[in-house]
Amino acid sequence: MTHLTIREIADAWKNEKRPYVKQSTFAAYMLTLENHLLPYFGDMTDLSEQTVQSFVLGKLNGGLSIKTIKDILIVLKMIMKHGVKNKWMEHAEWDIKYPTTANPTDIEVLTVANHKKILDHIKANFSFKALGIYLCLTTGLRIGEICALRWEDINTQTGTLQVKRTIERIYIIEGDKKHTEVVINDPKTPNSIREIPLSAEALSLIKPLMKIVNTGFYVISNDAKPIEPRTYRSYYKRLMKSLDIPAIKFHGLRHSFATRCIESNCDYKTVSVLLGHSDISTTLNLYVHPNMEQKKRCISKMFKSLGK
Repeated sequence: MTHLTIREIADAWKNEKRPYVKQSTFAAYMLTLENHLLPYFGDMTDLSEQTVQSFVLGKLNGGLSIKTIKDILIVLKMIMKHGVKNKWMEHAEWDIKYPTTANPTDIEVLTVANHKKILDHIKANFSFKALGIYLCLTTGLRIGEICALRWEDINTQTGTLQVKRTIERIYIIEGDKKHTEVVINDPKTPNSIREIPLSAEALSLIKPLMKIVNTGFYVISNDAKPIEPRTYRSYYKRLMKSLDIPAIKFHGLRHSFATRCIESNCDYKTVSVLLGHSDISTTLNLYVHPNMEQKKRCISKMFKSLGK
């Protein structure tokens, strides 16, 4: 067996992986290597559980979330697998321990009053940019999906819009050179390609526009060139400030849409499909937190079924 360093194995793994993954995925792998893995493991030739556990604790102390660290370790495992396959290193099993968190972080959601306030403001002060915020609040689109939405993706006959692509800015690392690039890709996962019904109110805003717009143009720019997420996020922040609404992340619009659906007693599977989640458990874990009243009703229903 010829022992190579993790850096050498990672170089070989990169070249093999590049043709098989999306450009944005590959860019994310490169950033993970550059920022986290190579500075720590680069000169090592094996990956013992103790070494990886020390790395994890260091990252936790540095403020990274458990999810981010687990994503980093997925890349490290792929590199190890590549090294083992080519007989460049020994396989190692890891059973990594993470501290238990008693309280999951609350997701950011608009109040019902602020949700309505934004929708009413956009109806009264229409602009193409503002329409994007309106659609995010009424369909749950992600920022990259709304930036990539074209007029041709909206069908006023069926009253639906189709999510077919996403825009993101990615880091390109080529040797010592680094730059960022805006790319238009397929959505996040196959489930993210989806058709979403539009409300009657949304259709009343859009229908008159469909007679005059170029269907090949992007919706929020109403131009052949899209607005990129970074620019659109800045516009969103300014809009929230002008309406005197507490700042929440753009993704909070998607959370707000999902939360309103759950509050309206929509079934969880339908909400999951509307959001383009690949697994209903993602929807349940994020949005379904029964309160005491709901728990009491559940116990009461169970007893009724027993004839009690």
